[in-house]
Amino acid sequence: MGPFDWLPHAPLEPLRLDWLKGVELAVLRLDRIDPLISGNKWFKLTGHLAQTQDARGIISLGGAYSNHLHALAAAGKRFGFPTVGLLRGHSQDNPTIQDLKAFGMQLHWLGYGGYRARHAPGFWQPWRERYPHLHPVPEGGGGLAGAIGCGVLVNQARAQLPALGWADYDAWWLAAGTGTTLAGLVLAEAGAHRVYGAMAVPDDHGVAQNVDALVQGGYELLNASRGGFAKVDPVLLDFIDATQQACGLPLEPLYTGKALLALKQQIEAGRFSPGARLIFVHTGGLQGNRGFTG
Repeated sequence: MGPFDWLPHAPLEPLRLDWLKGVELAVLRLDRIDPLISGNKWFKLTGHLAQTQDARGIISLGGAYSNHLHALAAAGKRFGFPTVGLLRGHSQDNPTIQDLKAFGMQLHWLGYGGYRARHAPGFWQPWRERYPHLHPVPEGGGGLAGAIGCGVLVNQARAQLPALGWADYDAWWLAAGTGTTLAGLVLAEAGAHRVYGAMAVPDDHGVAQNVDALVQGGYELLNASRGGFAKVDPVLLDFIDATQQACGLPLEPLYTGKALLALKQQIEAGRFSPGARLIFVHTGGLQGNRGFTG
């Protein structure tokens, strides 16, 4: 398959919110790069696509509302390569699954025990035998290849600083689901700016271990899961609604909403002083809102 030439541009926009208290915030809008191949997923995929060599398509893993599988399936349809999804749990129907099927992705439901075995030695062997011409990609597009693919985001953001009137910035802030995008930013920054990851999943999901396997230093992880992955509460939902009303920024409750609320809490706690300049990465995932809105 080889690498693909498509490199979408993510706009960097100022955010003005009352709770910033003098902190300057800009958002890198990965949700705006494409209607279907949205968010940070394509950037992670580019690293894996560059490694496919003789493969004809991609096989990967995710949940029933997986943003990663959604973007992968949409990319397969657009660029003409086959995709297979290995899904957590048992067969169900929802808008994301309907899209995966419409995009031509072949689906296999692993159950919950079968999905938990995805890190076990030998997990991929039967799937390689069944689909010898497909390249396996880890859950969420993770691993070093996925992280390297996200490094271009640093250059995209820096190129847009003059339009904000910024000569520089102090740090990055983003949601962390696997930690791959965070690791990619850390690698590209090479110590120049700190990267903060608001973990949208509990500690037992292995984000810290994933990141530590890829980078050493230059980042900090904070717990923003609000009790667990996909745990949603009225405070979070009210914050998302208030943010949209205040500045028009669309968020979803699994990743971006939790990450921005965690930033608000950290600013209120005094972590960042007035005048600090932060870049918030909107990692997309808005299609997942359909799991909450019907």
